[in-house]
Amino acid sequence: MSGTALLEAVRAGRTVEVTGLLDGMTDAERRSCLPALKELRKELRSAPWSAASRMACPALHAAGAACHTGAAGAATWIAGVDMRWSQASPGVLLHVLGDRESDWLGDLAHRLAARPAASRLPFALLSGLVGLSGCEVPTTDAYVRGWFEHIGASWNGGRSVAQRLRQEPHLPVMINALFESLEVTGQIAWLFGDGPGSWYNALAELAEEGTLDRKVLVDACVARLLRGGAPADQRVFLRLLSSLALTRAEERERSADWTALACQAVPAVAWHAQSVLASFALDGELTSRQLAEMSAGVLFRTEKKLVRAQLVLLGKVLKRDPSTAGVLLPAVAEAFGHEDTDVQERALKLVERHIAALPGTSGTDTTDGPGPADGADGTGGPEAADEARERLRELAADLSPGLRIRARRVLGIDVPGAASTVQEDVLPPVPERERLIPAPESVTELAEEVSAILASGGGVAAFERALDGLVRHAHRDRGALVEALGPVVARCWWKDRDPRYPSSDRVFRESPHGLEVVLAALFEEVGTDTLHAATQQGPTSGNCHHSALSRAFEARLWEAAYRLRAEPMPFLLATPSWDTGLLEPGELVERLTEYRRLDARPGTADFAQALLRVRRDDPAVSAAAASGARALGSPEGYRLAQWLSGEGPLLPTSRRRTSGVRVLLELGELEEIQGLFPSEFRPLGRPLTVFKDHWYCRHWGVTDQQHWPAVVPGRRELVAARLLRDISTAAVEDTRMDAMTLPLLAEADGTAGEALHLCVAYGLGARHPEDRLAAVDAVLVLAARGQLDAGRLGADLGELVHRGALKKSRLAESIRTAAATGAYATVWSVLRGLLPVLLADLAADGSGGAARGLGELLAVAADCAERSGARGELTHLAGTAGRQGSSKVVTQARRLLTALTGEAAA
Repeated sequence: MSGTALLEAVRAGRTVEVTGLLDGMTDAERRSCLPALKELRKELRSAPWSAASRMACPALHAAGAACHTGAAGAATWIAGVDMRWSQASPGVLLHVLGDRESDWLGDLAHRLAARPAASRLPFALLSGLVGLSGCEVPTTDAYVRGWFEHIGASWNGGRSVAQRLRQEPHLPVMINALFESLEVTGQIAWLFGDGPGSWYNALAELAEEGTLDRKVLVDACVARLLRGGAPADQRVFLRLLSSLALTRAEERERSADWTALACQAVPAVAWHAQSVLASFALDGELTSRQLAEMSAGVLFRTEKKLVRAQLVLLGKVLKRDPSTAGVLLPAVAEAFGHEDTDVQERALKLVERHIAALPGTSGTDTTDGPGPADGADGTGGPEAADEARERLRELAADLSPGLRIRARRVLGIDVPGAASTVQEDVLPPVPERERLIPAPESVTELAEEVSAILASGGGVAAFERALDGLVRHAHRDRGALVEALGPVVARCWWKDRDPRYPSSDRVFRESPHGLEVVLAALFEEVGTDTLHAATQQGPTSGNCHHSALSRAFEARLWEAAYRLRAEPMPFLLATPSWDTGLLEPGELVERLTEYRRLDARPGTADFAQALLRVRRDDPAVSAAAASGARALGSPEGYRLAQWLSGEGPLLPTSRRRTSGVRVLLELGELEEIQGLFPSEFRPLGRPLTVFKDHWYCRHWGVTDQQHWPAVVPGRRELVAARLLRDISTAAVEDTRMDAMTLPLLAEADGTAGEALHLCVAYGLGARHPEDRLAAVDAVLVLAARGQLDAGRLGADLGELVHRGALKKSRLAESIRTAAATGAYATVWSVLRGLLPVLLADLAADGSGGAARGLGELLAVAADCAERSGARGELTHLAGTAGRQGSSKVVTQARRLLTALTGEAAA
């Protein structure tokens, strides 16, 4: 009877009554109740969230925990995800579990504490179990996080953090656990806060009074910084270390640690370590060998602030003690290979200033202080000086070409490569078309390829092969195809769908979702009337500037799905011959001949797509194919012959229009894609305007966009013009992944005209690195194919920067990345068109806004000019170089002017 009463109380949600009944039950009686409680749990899982039965969850949570007589089972029940948001309170759970043995409770506490911190088990429950059992405190992420949040809670009795910590019996263990955990610090960093009542000050106060071991705390902080981690985590330990206010002796004990941190830690930590070591060096507490070792690592870093500070430190030490030149000058020269030429020049100037301190060097010593001393902690005499000069000679080869020549001339060093600075462009291999492999012959192989496409997408070649394979095998043996694809589609959203979710017919009416509409038609999960309506009327969603391309691409998918159900086709006519989407005329004639033999009706959309894909750039091949098509005597044959006899592929007229800060393109009408083409394809030839077609757009991401160049192969300007607004948002509105189609457009067939170059220009100024990298890839591919109009691209970049659509700092990153591949002449040819616009803005304005980011671009331009051997004049460059001051803009303008006039080689 007690079991029945317990179940009734649980169902009614009477938690107090449940705890009373559990108190009077034996272990055997509790175990006998478990099956009924588990059944009730299954029942509640499927109940709606708002159902009255949900009231039983807290009581069920407590009853199940108490009725499990094994600690493992109880832990699993308590931490169950389905009851996380409606569980019993920690007090109730501790009451019903309080009669267990201490070892059992300790085992349960450690099992629960071992759960992921994301389980969000109440800390009051975990700490209560530890208190009841008297077990060793757990140091898992979940327990440590809960402990810190408990101590740091603002409602905790109004006491300060330090006061709360003094009352904690397990304080040293928990503080040590903080340093050991890799996950907890980032999760609780927000607790540490600022001000007198912060955790930092509390721990420092406890260390000062002896409650915590100060040395242990300092060592743990340094060890955690050496261990590395996320910058946010590292800032916590750096702030704590600063709060501990290390003495000079404590800092000196850890000199090796500061060196490692200065060379490898995150910037904030490295800056602190560098400042500590700098004070040692300036006070004579750091040997020149130690300083050189530290400098070798710091000067290798990319953070310019750290590198410049290290060069300043080296300069101060060299000025104070010239005898260290033999050791420190090679360390200075480590900066010769830095990516920033300003850093290179600073290092070269430092070497120029102090090289006279090396024994045997001719010239006047301009430094202050005593001369070199043999045997001191410096040059070590003539042999060490010779070694230093040899090392300087080796490292000078890493200088930029202009500085390399200067090093040879001013320092008298025979620098490798200084005599010849001109380098040939390094461009990627020209992408070649690849023949499409025929569709798989076996349904098993086809199922594998379809599974791969559903899992991770696929390019044009894989997609077209799979689509053609589905059509072919459905025509040959539909039953075998369905059997092979069964496991592939088992987890598709439309397969055996839940009736509570929207109908698949409605979803597929809006979009075919790639191959999924064909698969759904094959498994009869979408209605024939829905597919027929889609083939007749297109998508139900509104138009946008992508609609022309998407409608043409999707029409063929809807048609293939519909024909699978109504009138299966033997194969597809429009399957391309090449991975770019082009279809050989002879192959299309052969396919039409086979259709004629089989007395099969070609698909309207499929044939229209085949016409757009057929290659027409070889008159002899087109004429031969047209003759064969005409001989077929079919309507499709006559249409193909007429199409092959025309001129093509043609492009519409275009004109530039502005929209805010953007520069966009409008396209005129293309008459040949009208007339006899079906309605789904005619928008491809209709005018494209800037101020229309801005309705809701469902075409986000690159899943379908990667197929659009293959819809109109040979006319990539049509595609680029319709993607131009999207790609511009990557620069103007800081969106992500909108420029990822640029490499595909660069590899596509057709003229590389105004639209494509504008797309690339926006991509080079995109907000996110991955979009900029895609644009750089596009530039290099176009250059390798001989299709890059560098002057046009440079002029477009200049106009967009002038209008405020692009930021010079982002553009400089892209240009530098392109130059770093070795394409110096290509990059210079682009900058030659860009820089005059920016320099003109600087001459007209002269404000910080016009100069911001310009220095970086001039630095890349100077490097490219030096390496490519460029010569000539650049408008407004002489005026900029003639300005007073030593700003980066002026310095790099002078360097560029020197390279273009050939003075460096004189």
